[in-house]
Amino acid sequence: MASSLGTAAVSRILASSSSSSDGARLSLRSSSSSSSPSPSILSFSYSLKSLAFSPLSSHFSRHQRRPVVNVSTRASPKCAASDPDQLKSAREDIKELLKSTFCHPILVRLGWHDAGTYNKNIEDWPQRGGANGSLRFEVELKHAANAGLVNALKLIQPIKDKYSGVTYADLFQLASATAIEEAGGPKIPMKYGRVDVSGPNECPEEGRLPDAGPPSPADHLRDVFYRMGLNDKEIVALSGAHTLGRSRPERSGWGKPETKYTKDGPGAPGGQSWTVQWLEFDNSYFKDIKTKRDEDLLVLPTDAVLFEDPSFKVYAEKYAVDQETFFKDYAEAHAELSNLGAKFDPPEGIVLDDAPKQAAPEKFVAAKYSTGKD
Repeated sequence: MASSLGTAAVSRILASSSSSSDGARLSLRSSSSSSSPSPSILSFSYSLKSLAFSPLSSHFSRHQRRPVVNVSTRASPKCAASDPDQLKSAREDIKELLKSTFCHPILVRLGWHDAGTYNKNIEDWPQRGGANGSLRFEVELKHAANAGLVNALKLIQPIKDKYSGVTYADLFQLASATAIEEAGGPKIPMKYGRVDVSGPNECPEEGRLPDAGPPSPADHLRDVFYRMGLNDKEIVALSGAHTLGRSRPERSGWGKPETKYTKDGPGAPGGQSWTVQWLEFDNSYFKDIKTKRDEDLLVLPTDAVLFEDPSFKVYAEKYAVDQETFFKDYAEAHAELSNLGAKFDPPEGIVLDDAPKQAAPEKFVAAKYSTGKD
């Protein structure tokens, strides 16, 4: 039976880090809380050293070895709207997590993969997929495109346990946007209040997420992203998130085991990155693909096609020389992606960052407006 990693099915997460440059090693042991009515039975041990930290690519080798997760639990109860104060506090905890684990890319990928199952041709919620927290269930976690994301869940589960008034759907998107911003990227105009699905029976079917090496990369990207309601500009802008992260061949089948840019970390060493500074969000992804200047930098078929397809190329060329435009377009596309398929409570959503305060109206003083005449 598929399960949730929710507070109704709590397993103790033990995290220890030998050093900040070595990444965190996580161990999930079978243990249930006496207060939990539906304890989960999980058996898992995994090191962040072997993660493929790519926020966008979803292709994983069919020979990939994945950890065994044994689960037995009932579905978690449906969450209500998220609490704004708890969302703000959770954001601060996510910032601290990023500082200690360098997990920016995998948190971006977590948010994207929860939202990226959206199908604009299906009206009903949650059958339409999208940002609804369904990725927390094993039936969806075991989709090939989501391999390794169980580790992202375990990284942020303590934050979910701490803030029970935050839905999984909101937490995934909060973590993703915060990771972009903390890596030096643009401020994402986010809203919150997403409602969670209540059980694994509400997860979307497999096959809605993009592949990294399809036979016809341009057609494949359009098939996937057009189904979400996104356009060519948004496809290219979102592809720019590959400025973050690395691919590990033992996990994804793509990239080199190590390059001069990844052999010393930060975080766990190894893998092949798309950019030199692969924990810094900027427009170097587009610059490096265009110049093809370094064989130590990864270029997937779905990356290369951005400068080959005539429509994609217009935006890729622009972003390679204009980081400000890239940041603007990326922020808008990321926000749109994060809202896909979501059901908000309240319907208008919750905005965490207050608008700039207007100047207080001038206090009326009668004498100031007197002419001095009787």
